[in-house]
Amino acid sequence: MNPYQFLHYTPGTNCGECGYPACLAFAVAVTKAGVCADLCPYLKDTLPPEVLGNKASENALDRSQEERELALATHLRSKMQGLDLHNLAPRLGANWSAEQPELLRFSFLSRPVQLGKAGVFINGESPADPRDQILLYNYVASGGGRKPEGTWVGMESLPNSISKIRTLATYCEERIAERFSGRAGRLIELCAALDAIPAEQNAAAAAIIPVLPCLPLLLLFWDAEPEDGFSAKVKILFDQHVLDFLDLESLVFAAERTADRLLELDC
Repeated sequence: MNPYQFLHYTPGTNCGECGYPACLAFAVAVTKAGVCADLCPYLKDTLPPEVLGNKASENALDRSQEERELALATHLRSKMQGLDLHNLAPRLGANWSAEQPELLRFSFLSRPVQLGKAGVFINGESPADPRDQILLYNYVASGGGRKPEGTWVGMESLPNSISKIRTLATYCEERIAERFSGRAGRLIELCAALDAIPAEQNAAAAAIIPVLPCLPLLLLFWDAEPEDGFSAKVKILFDQHVLDFLDLESLVFAAERTADRLLELDC
């Protein structure tokens, strides 16, 4: 079940009794992060029994998905064996040394990454979510491409991206907009913590966030205007050559991880 399907069963009043500022935030937390649905005192009156009855089935599907992701991460790791990391390093904005020739070092959302034939480590630890491994392996396996030129495009401008536009909005743009509504200054502060560069844009906050060395993301934030009936809004833009470095699936996940980092830092 995705967040919008789950949202249908919430009261939609944004009462905050569950501990989240809005029903959509709660729906994302339940369906994406596994937060207990019982935190909403009104949900049990609307959630149909068949949905509750499918809990075990959904858990089985989640396990199956995780197994597929682990298998893919293992496959991508095996592909590292045939790569010349020395030649790849400058094309990916990574560091390579003769002392550790089977290892690349680079930054992922301001955290140090070590990636090589032995595995992936973020902040010295193997990532718990296999999707992080898939993202980073895909970045290296891309072999690099045209360097970012500062020509920004939306997801809708990338080929075959129709199915990803809603996903990007749900797991990245809407989460950031909701959390930082009325707090543009705080968002600017946290973007700076991710080594972002302020951007000249007509927005309350605009920053170029280096998700990966050759993968910048332009975040545009327009604050809420309650008197005019406008909610806060976020738009994520990518360099026009972004698909030289990541496929669409990994690109959307990179944006999701950007939202995760900003919300994590907002403590």
